Amino acid sequence: MSEYIVEMRHITKRFPGIVANDDVSIGIRKGEVYALLGENGAGKSTLMSMLFGMYEPDEGEILIDGKPVKFHSSTDAAACSIGMVHQHFKLVDTFTIAENIVLGIEPQERKLGVIPWVNIPKANKEISELSKAYGLEVNPTDRIADVPVSVRQRVEILKMLYRGAEIMIFDEPTAVLTPQEIDFLLQIIDNLRKGGKTIILITHKIAEIKRIADRCAILRRGKLIDVRNVADATIQELADLMVGRQVEFTLAKSDPKFGEPVLEVKNLTVRNEQKFEVVRDVSFTVRGGEIFAIAGVSGNGQGEIADAIAGLAKIASGTVTLAGKEITDEAVRVRCLTGLSYIPEDRQETGTIPDFTLQENLALREYFKPPFSRKGILHDDAFRSYAEKLIRTYDIRCARGPDTILRSMSGGNQQKAIVAREIEEQSRMIIFVQPTRGMDIGAIENIHRQILQERDRGSAILLISLELDEIMALADTIGIIYRGEMMKIAPAGDMTTQEVGRYMMGVKEA
Repeated sequence: MSEYIVEMRHITKRFPGIVANDDVSIGIRKGEVYALLGENGAGKSTLMSMLFGMYEPDEGEILIDGKPVKFHSSTDAAACSIGMVHQHFKLVDTFTIAENIVLGIEPQERKLGVIPWVNIPKANKEISELSKAYGLEVNPTDRIADVPVSVRQRVEILKMLYRGAEIMIFDEPTAVLTPQEIDFLLQIIDNLRKGGKTIILITHKIAEIKRIADRCAILRRGKLIDVRNVADATIQELADLMVGRQVEFTLAKSDPKFGEPVLEVKNLTVRNEQKFEVVRDVSFTVRGGEIFAIAGVSGNGQGEIADAIAGLAKIASGTVTLAGKEITDEAVRVRCLTGLSYIPEDRQETGTIPDFTLQENLALREYFKPPFSRKGILHDDAFRSYAEKLIRTYDIRCARGPDTILRSMSGGNQQKAIVAREIEEQSRMIIFVQPTRGMDIGAIENIHRQILQERDRGSAILLISLELDEIMALADTIGIIYRGEMMKIAPAGDMTTQEVGRYMMGVKEA
């Protein structure tokens, strides 16, 4: 009997203009958590997409329990008890949780022995029991459109369990989760391992690998670099192997040189669709050469503050002034032309047009100006040369260069494209919301360096992040928000991580 439940031998996969996997061989033991570590675009998801039947390898073979298999679809993989949770969930928003889980394998019965019907009440009961058994409790009748991201992820896991998956692939499972949700998910993965499941974890978050994985394969630009026992490897060693150079975890940060106020927010109140005040009477100022960071637990109004400043959320009361001009009721384009750049939290819904090419997305801020447009005619050469410049400067990994459809790129490289587009504007005010979400450690280092460079250039920076370590490393001034109210504003050097954490939970000074 084979030592491995999964073997992938000498796997090579090519796409136009790129070798995604180059002669990769790995072996995964039953009941272990096996991590695939690599930068954005290193070939991790492509490799596992072949194991799940979404692609076929150009060269090499796949073995399950020592027997060669050929997968022509995900249905073939599911027949071998393989399941996959994709980075971008594959769910139908208008369907209920139960309907999504049983989709394709609906429990059909016949009324009066003749009329076919899908027994959804039976499915609801089975899914409720299954979710409780694995600590993944959901309400089967809830619509997907009405539940948060963390619940959608539980639905994807339940889809695998409902289909009897024994080999479970998780593609960047923590990229869109809060720290608390990440802790919960890692506990679920540990429980699945204890239950005998084999877990393959695609990630670039080394700290999470250290917490949960048994072994780790490191990929770089499509090649297998090494396989390590996680317990025997340090975070620094894994980071250096992943990036191919020594990673700096702490960047040198010069003393700030504050200029004049660039952004002034006064008595800002924002209401949601239910007319509830999600931001209440918030005031703060961001100066040139300053990184003003807003810290808070997810869902406390920080995203609505950013959207209100950017013109994506209606302001109920209060004012926003940018570079001396009140922009409270101005259109988004006016705000951009006044000197605002915005890196939003949702890269696909707000930050890009996924079905456009990379060059079109990179020019979204400039397409109506020369040299991109003259007399209403767009000039492809200008789009292409501009994109080629940004691809080189910001190390955007893309299979077909400027012609790459953005949706086909990894999440981290989509984020690089947004950051490149907005920083290139050299705006006086730049808003970063979760700028490193879904990014590998090398890309995080580069984005942190770029944020500091923009601050040192004199730009005013508003940083909104759920990563407290990121805030403490970059901020000059910290504002802490709780339930839509600004609890405290203070110089970053005057506050400890523990103090910031207490305010984030709503605990005020005695």
